[in-house]
Order: sequence, then C-alpha cells, then structure tokens
Amino acid sequence: MTAPLTSPVAAHGVTAQGRPDQRDVRIALPKQPSGTAILWTLGALTAVMALANIAAGAYALSLWQILGAVARMVGVNAGGSVTDADIMILSQIRLPRVAIGLVVGAGLGVAGAVLQGLFRNPLAEPGLVGVSGGAALAAVSVIVFGGSTILLGDINITSYALPVAAFSGGLAATLFLFTVSRFSNGDPVATMLLVGIALNAITVAAIGAMQYVSDEAELRLLTFWMMGGLGSITWERALPAIFLVVPSVLWLVRLAPGLNAYQLGRDGAAHIGIDTGRLTAFGVIASALAVGASVAVTGIISFVGLMVPHLVRQIGSADHRFVLPASALLGSALVLGADLAARLSVAPAELPIGLVTSALGGPFFLWLILRRRSTNGGGSR
Repeated sequence: MTAPLTSPVAAHGVTAQGRPDQRDVRIALPKQPSGTAILWTLGALTAVMALANIAAGAYALSLWQILGAVARMVGVNAGGSVTDADIMILSQIRLPRVAIGLVVGAGLGVAGAVLQGLFRNPLAEPGLVGVSGGAALAAVSVIVFGGSTILLGDINITSYALPVAAFSGGLAATLFLFTVSRFSNGDPVATMLLVGIALNAITVAAIGAMQYVSDEAELRLLTFWMMGGLGSITWERALPAIFLVVPSVLWLVRLAPGLNAYQLGRDGAAHIGIDTGRLTAFGVIASALAVGASVAVTGIISFVGLMVPHLVRQIGSADHRFVLPASALLGSALVLGADLAARLSVAPAELPIGLVTSALGGPFFLWLILRRRSTNGGGSR
C-alpha cells in the first residue's frame, strides 16, 4: 500500500520480473494542513485581534499597561506606572467590548454554518434570509413600545427583555423560512432568497414606521439597530447576551455529526438513524437564540454568517466537526477585525461595524452567485 499524500511514478530500473520498480521513487504531493493546526492558527489569530482591540483606541494601552492593569484587577500589585484610568478603561470599556465581539462573532459564524447545513444551501445566512431582520424588528418593538425600563415586580429586566424578544423574532423568521423552503416546488435557493428579500422588506418597513413614531432618543437607538456596532457596550448589556449565546454555540457544535449525515438528504440521514426532526428543531432554535441575542446587543451585523463558513471550508474541509468550531473562531476574529477597522479608519470618530462587514460581504456574495452560476454551466441545463 502506498503512503498517503504521495504519488508513485516509474523508477529508473526494473524488477527481476521485468516490472518497473516503484518502491523508492515517489513525488510528494503538497500536504494539507490538519484540522487541528488550522484551529490553533485561527485561535492565535483571534487572540491577536482581541489584544489589538484592547490596546488600540483614542487612549492607547501598551502591553505592559494591559498586564499591569490585569494584575491590579486580580489583586496583585505588579508595580510600574499603571494608573486608575488604565484600569477603568480596560475593565469597563475595552474588555466588555472585546468579550461581546468574541461572543457575537462566534454566534453569527456558527449559526450561519448550521443554517447552511440544515438548508443544504450555501447562500443561507441570518441577515440575507431575514433572521436578523426578524430579530431586530422584535428588539426595536421592545425599545419603542416597552419604554426605557421594563420591570418584573421590582426587578429591572430590560437587559434580558431585548435578547428574549430578538430571539423570538429570529425564531419566527427562521421557522417561516424553513417551512416555505421545504414545501416549495421551485428552486430552493431561489425560493429562500426571495422569501428572505420579502422578510427583510417587511421588517425594514415596520422598523421605518416605528422610527416615524419614535422620539429623538429612540430614533438614535433605532438607527443603531439598522447599522450595528460594538460601541457603548457595558457589562450590564454584554452579560445577558453572553449567557445566551455561549450555550447556544456549544449546543450547535454538538450537532456536527448529525449535520454531516444531513448532507445525504433528509431521507438519507433518517435511514442511518439520525432523528432529522430533532436535529432540525435544535439547530433552528439554537441558531435563532444565538442570532437574536447577538442582534439585541449589537444590532444587525450582516454577512458574517455567510462569509465565515465558506472561508473555513476553503482553508480546511467540509466536515462539520471542523467547520463549526473553526467558524466560531474565524467569526470572532472577523468581528473584532471589522470593529478595529471601524474604530481606526475615521478616528477619533467611529464607523458602524455593519458598514465594514457589508463592504466585505457584498462583493463576497456576488462572487458566490457568479461561482454558483459557473459551476452550474452558466445556468443552462
């Protein structure tokens, strides 16, 4: 048996039986990086992006200031020139922003990969198919009609009402999209995109109507939802989303074996023992929860769920046991990188992060459509 990743060729001599000797002369084919190596690389990239986001800004922090501030925060006096301002900026501004960037990027990346696996459609993405729009509409409804403070007895539940509402809106949009795509007689890709366009149009119209009746403070918040951003993130706003997104991502990663089988088709997966109804239900609900909680705290950040799974498959494999954790890491790195670009490109002002991801995702989406057309022979049959 030949060794893997090599190609035997004719040798310089022959064997005693007159056959070419192929024992020693081989051409080595380029080795593909292992999934573990790629995951470690993506993890390192994410760590670099996180550190860069912590350090960069109008008030720059050096590595020694960051380490000294962290030491002071855990009760260790490391000496040096760490000030109270360094500690405040790190603990109250930079760390919650980086934490929510990591969590939201992972949630959007994994949710996009799972939706593409469940729909068996490479163009499925929370923003394109209306899931993010449904989540934003529900969250905006809470802002406009729920007031600035929502109380349950004497407990302020405003921070949790937004993620719950956004989850409900995202779940409703996902279930509607899945139902229409499943029972449609036409091209499922075209059906999904058309339904997504319709859902987005409906949500934009509804949000526009609420903008019309909102006051000045609410109008500023609604504008934030439409463009997305990590600005003004505090621990009070970040923690509810973290508590909802992290378990959702961990649950979605556990669905990888079932998603691999699901690529055989619903009947094929059921034939080998996969409970497709359970897989679909858990995948849709956890994806909607991850997207809804993300939208509730950052607004709509488009195209992350589209770009990340495709890039992951390009650099690795289509095995969901690799795709899902890699999408979490690359999604986090992409959101943090986009946030860094948004902060530094027009400093001291700040661009909405949704503008940066849309500038990247729009051309990427067109490339996917053209590539699909080329793969299908220019659309002819």
